[in-house]
Amino acid sequence: MPLFEYRCRSCDARFEALVRGAAPDKAEVNCEACDSAEVERLMSAPAAPARGTLLPLAGGCPPPQAGPCGTGCCRLPG
Repeated sequence: MPLFEYRCRSCDARFEALVRGAAPDKAEVNCEACDSAEVERLMSAPAAPARGTLLPLAGGCPPPQAGPCGTGCCRLPG
């Protein structure tokens, strides 16, 4: 489910809201602090992958020269 950031135009509070089944700019979102419906959606920075994690590769496991890929790696003994 998409998580979006909003700012209340009434009290200037910033908060996040899960938006289900509606376009984020058309969703009925109320401020968590003052319950106002006068909110604007903010541009969010994308989250970066956690440090040390590998993104899934198209071919499955990374090449042997990359070293072990972590728990459950296909090259680690069972």
